[in-house]
Amino acid sequence: MLTRRFLKVAAVLLLSGTPVFGTTISVVPVFEALSLQGTDVDGGINEIGEALQATVCSRPMALTGAFPEDLVEAIRTPHPIPSNNPNYQVPEANLAVLCGIRLNAEKTEAGLDVTLNVKDLAIPESVDLTPRQVVSVLLVAVKKTLEAYQEMQPGDLKVKILIDGVTEEHKALKELATEFTLSGGDDSR
Repeated sequence: MLTRRFLKVAAVLLLSGTPVFGTTISVVPVFEALSLQGTDVDGGINEIGEALQATVCSRPMALTGAFPEDLVEAIRTPHPIPSNNPNYQVPEANLAVLCGIRLNAEKTEAGLDVTLNVKDLAIPESVDLTPRQVVSVLLVAVKKTLEAYQEMQPGDLKVKILIDGVTEEHKALKELATEFTLSGGDDSR
C-alpha cells in the first residue's frame, strides 16, 4: 500500500514538471554602488578618497547558482530605494543599472575573473558623477561583496577585474583594471 502511494506521488511529480531535487538558496550580503540622487547627502567613499553623490551599501539577497560568480553578477540587480518621504521619487539607484554597465564573473584555475563591460556606459543627467567615479565606486562594491563571501571560505581567492568594451571616449577607464587576493577564513572551522 505504501509503495503504491509512493509511486502515485512520484508519477504526479514527474508528470507535473515539479523538480524532485531542490537547489540551495542562500541569503548573502551583496554590496551595490548606489546613486544618492534625490537626497541631500554625499556618500563617504573612503576607498577612493572622494565625497560623491554615491555610496556602497549592502543588502541581503536570496541567491542560488554558482558562487562567487552569481554573487558578483547580482551586484547589478535593480534597486529602487524605499523611502518614507513622498518627495523622494527615484525609481532606480543602482549605478550599474543606471549607467548601463554589465558585470560578468567566471571561475578559472587561477581564481575569479570579473569583467565590467562599459560598452553601453551612459551617465544620466540626474547622476552627478564622471564615468571614472562610477566605475571606481562599482569596483569597491565588487571587492566588498567578494570580501564578505571569502571570509567564510577556506583558502585564498585571486581576483582579476578587467574593464571591457571601452570606447575611444572612455579609454582611460581601462587603467582601472586591477588584481587582488582575498584571504579566506580559518581552515580549522
